[in-house]
Amino acid sequence: MPKMKIPLHGEVDQVVPLSVREALVRCVDPKVMSQVVAGRLDGRPVDLSLRLDVDAILEPVMADEPLGLEILRHSTAHLLAHAVKRLYPQAQVTIGPVIEDGFYYDFHVEPPFSAEDLPQIEEEMRKIVSEDLPIERRVMTRYEAVRFFSERGENYKAEIIREIPAGEVISLYRQGEFQDLCRGPHVPSTGRLGDFKLTQVAGAYWRGDSRNVMLTRVYGTAWASPDALAQHLERIAEAEKRDHRRLAKLMDLFHFQDEAPGMVFWHEAGWALYRTIEDYIRGQLAAAGYREVHTPLMLDRILWERSGHADKFGTQMFAVAVDNREYAIKPMNCPAHVQIFNQGIRSYRELPLRLAEFGVCHRNEPSGTLHGLLRARSFVQDDAHIFCTPDQVEPEAIAFIRLLFNVYRDFGFSDIQIHLSTRPEQRVGSDELWDRAEQALSQALAHENLTYSIQPGEGAFYGPKIEFSLQDTLGRVWQCGTLQLDYVLPERLGASFVNAAGEKERVVMLHRAILGSLERFIGILLEHHAGVLPLWLAPVQVALLTITGQQDEYARQAALLLEQAGFRVVLDLRNEKIGLKIRERSIQRVPYLAVIGPKEAAAGLLAVRRQNGRNLGDRSLESFVADLTRERNRCGQDVVED
Repeated sequence: MPKMKIPLHGEVDQVVPLSVREALVRCVDPKVMSQVVAGRLDGRPVDLSLRLDVDAILEPVMADEPLGLEILRHSTAHLLAHAVKRLYPQAQVTIGPVIEDGFYYDFHVEPPFSAEDLPQIEEEMRKIVSEDLPIERRVMTRYEAVRFFSERGENYKAEIIREIPAGEVISLYRQGEFQDLCRGPHVPSTGRLGDFKLTQVAGAYWRGDSRNVMLTRVYGTAWASPDALAQHLERIAEAEKRDHRRLAKLMDLFHFQDEAPGMVFWHEAGWALYRTIEDYIRGQLAAAGYREVHTPLMLDRILWERSGHADKFGTQMFAVAVDNREYAIKPMNCPAHVQIFNQGIRSYRELPLRLAEFGVCHRNEPSGTLHGLLRARSFVQDDAHIFCTPDQVEPEAIAFIRLLFNVYRDFGFSDIQIHLSTRPEQRVGSDELWDRAEQALSQALAHENLTYSIQPGEGAFYGPKIEFSLQDTLGRVWQCGTLQLDYVLPERLGASFVNAAGEKERVVMLHRAILGSLERFIGILLEHHAGVLPLWLAPVQVALLTITGQQDEYARQAALLLEQAGFRVVLDLRNEKIGLKIRERSIQRVPYLAVIGPKEAAAGLLAVRRQNGRNLGDRSLESFVADLTRERNRCGQDVVED
């Protein structure tokens, strides 16, 4: 888009400065101008109504660019609050931020809203859009703003204003009779909105604190065009079909219940999937030279204070007091691995030492954030720590990156996004040390010819890190793998080795994970594949379905042969119609269904079909086992074509 230099005063009127809109009209095509929602003044987003009184570089902000979408969504959040206040004058508005793909607004209203209220609220929002009300900004003093909202019974807004730091500008935006606190910018009028949809209602504590009042949160989404909105709603509908909690019920994998919030009850099929993934990772780690260890679930709080985790996780750590000592259930495994490293004197000849653990961790996540396997309180990390010398950092990073990409490929993920997070302002260690650390990680990525983006200042205070994110079939991005370089924890916990000169030297520690947590990865995996997992991962790989009881003995023999070949089999001998059996097992995403009737039993055959309904015809038991074995061994490659 064009950039223009704006003089101190307008080119025509030397007394009244131009507005951003008036300045942009001079250089932007009228058809394009209809999609401009704000301006970017010397890189700062501003309202189109802003008067220009300084020299500046001005650019248009388009509705469909990231900043434009953010402005659209924030303006739509205000539109939602406006509609609610018209319909429910007694409701108090609190906060309404932009989130990924949309927005929400929290209200204090009695009784709370339900999903049945959304159509009426949405209808009122569209009425306000049709009124095309100008959206105007004005600035108030702190005293004026507090009084303004207090007089209207908006106690939450008054509380927010009282806590705004001194010196910050306090601005309100008005559209018709509704005014709301906001920094802005906003679209110029309500008529510029319209491509939105309210999606759900939830509860949320004021300021996220369970000691405060419960508010009603209304979620919505907003886009720059009807087509973009329709595509997003289609993605939402598809995501709902793929929701891992829904699939878990269909496939009988796991469940949650109130007696153990955020903790998984694995069923037989789900545990088979879990163990398959765990065993696969265990094999990959063993082949890569990792040594598997196991550490206690609880450690004395003193150790967590020494490591710094007590400060980092705070109230997220579950604690228990025994024998006048306070223990904390581990939120991660790092300090425990250092304790193993510290047993005895370590020589440089032992390095690198790679310690891996399927470590059970617990974090007291707020109840409102729990989301099935994707956000749980109890989970297992495919955790490992590499203890090495400074010179070994780069080769160890290269080896880990190769391992990670091989694993992701085997699970069916090919689109991997990589970010390198560099030194933050608050950090430990010299600039020279950080230069070496960042260079080692960046050179490892360059060695593998990987494209990555820099996240300046996003590294941990103890060292830089690489983040690996997976993009699933719906285009959603999930951050899973990490490689973090740490100089601090070895220092705090006294981890060192004897170098070639016979001197004691502090060891370097690499924190690394590929899946992150097994529970969360399984949730991602189920949604990525819509539950139709590759044969090697499928919880149940073959279902043997009899037509009558006369085939039961042959079916049992077939099941035994398949199980001896290492396949997970379900034997369905129920006195039900074969159509019902096929339908149920297809819904459960069993890859292969083998029907056994009188003809098949007499000839020693199986009538085989795929989960998607494709008929593979009659197969001998031996050839079927051979084909399944070949497909299972193609882990990470395409399955047999359908």
